[in-house]
Order: sequence, then structure tokens, then C-alpha cells
Amino acid sequence: MTTATSRLLALGRAETTLLLRNRTALFTALALPPLLVVALAEPMKQQAADFPGISTGGLLVSGLLGLIPMFVVYYNLTAAYVARRGELVLKRLRTGEARDLEILAGTAVPSVSLAVLLSVVLCGAGAVGLDLRMPVNPVLVVLGLALLIAVLVGLAALSSVVTKTVESAGITTLPVLLLSQFGSGLIIPLDTMPDQLAGVFRLLPTTPAFQLIRLGWFGTEGSAPAVGFVASWAEALPMLALAVTWTAAVGWATNRWFRWEPRR
Repeated sequence: MTTATSRLLALGRAETTLLLRNRTALFTALALPPLLVVALAEPMKQQAADFPGISTGGLLVSGLLGLIPMFVVYYNLTAAYVARRGELVLKRLRTGEARDLEILAGTAVPSVSLAVLLSVVLCGAGAVGLDLRMPVNPVLVVLGLALLIAVLVGLAALSSVVTKTVESAGITTLPVLLLSQFGSGLIIPLDTMPDQLAGVFRLLPTTPAFQLIRLGWFGTEGSAPAVGFVASWAEALPMLALAVTWTAAVGWATNRWFRWEPRR
């Protein structure tokens, strides 16, 4: 009789092997951080100039902490779910001891682990190469990253519902990728947008988690004065509540609409 942990680890090992054989997924994960550094350098310099006291290096690292999971977790995992469904792997796994949540989580293990590893390496490289200050509230940074990854796993499962082939994942994931990048406040600060547009973007599934990362790092989510460790918790409560709500919502939607086998 196997346990939930052993089943999850077994699924994770199998998915890790498949990920290591997938050159496209590995290239996306490993080449993405340096490419994003180049792409974001100029926008982050402008933000640093607009918000005194916030360094370009800090903006780069906190921004990459939010953007890396978008590709490493969301995009790669959407393609993985579609591939396993088309190969009838998911259908076969459901006939065994593994529960639905274990199957979905096991498939996500390598993508999530890689995103966490890249985030740790990024913070270490930033501390050494950019002489970064410690985050104002490291706990909020970790919470924001964890909630971001959780909601992205759910969004990947939902995106796989409308994705027929692995090749089409690049198209079906594009709306979420674009909205999350430009509506998060990491590239274009929400405070510089019209109030109504910024209000809409603040309600997007990934924005609260993105803003938690920034608030935890700098003590501010925009142009407001920076706050300390204790005060940052009060600022974070609405974002935490919205991020948890979105995580629960995408979890419910995944349980309701996820497809385990191809359409006939």
C-alpha cells in the first residue's frame, strides 16, 4: 500500500525525467532569466529614477521573481498537462491509487521545483553581483512567490482545457502571459496608470502575488512611502486575501473543468 507522499514523489521523478529530455522546456527555463535581465534593464532603470530609494538591481531581482514562474511554471506546465492528456497518461493514472490532486501536483513538481531553484539562485546572484539590500519583509516575498506559483499551477490546468496540442500552448497561454506581465505593476507601475485601469489590473489573478513580492522587498508596492516590517503586514492584508481567494477559485475551477482525456 503506497502513501500519498510516495505516489507524489514517484510522479515527480517521472515528470522530472521527461522535463530533462524536453530541450524546449529546459531552454525556456534556463535561458529565460538572462534574456529577461536584458529586456527589463531599461524599464527598471526608468522606474528606479521615478521612485527614489528603490534600486535598479532590486527592481530587476523582484521583477524576475515574479516573471520567471510565468514561463517556467505556467507555460511549461500547460504544455505538460496537454502532452500527458494526449498520451492518455492522465487517464491511466486515474485508474490507479493516485488521487486527482496527487496527479496534478505530481505533474507540477519539476516545474515548481525548477522555478524555486532559479529564484534562489537569482537572489544569491543579486546579493553578490548587485549588492542588494535585504528585503524589508522576507516573509511576504516568500508568501507572494508561493501564492503566485499556486495560482499559476491552477491557471496552467485551466489553460490546458482549451489547448488541443502542445504546439498550440504558445498561443493559448499568450493572453495570460501578456496580461500578467503588463498588468502586474512590475514592468509598468500601477500608480502611473489611469485609476480605473489600475483598479482592474489589481484584480487580476496574479497581480496580488506580484505586489506582495514587491511590498515585501521594498516596503512599498508603488509610489507610496516605504513602510517597515510590521507596517508592511497591514499593507499586505488586502493583497493576501485577494491572492488566497484567487488560488481557491482556480482550484475549484480546475476541479470542475479539467479534462483528463482528449475529446473524441
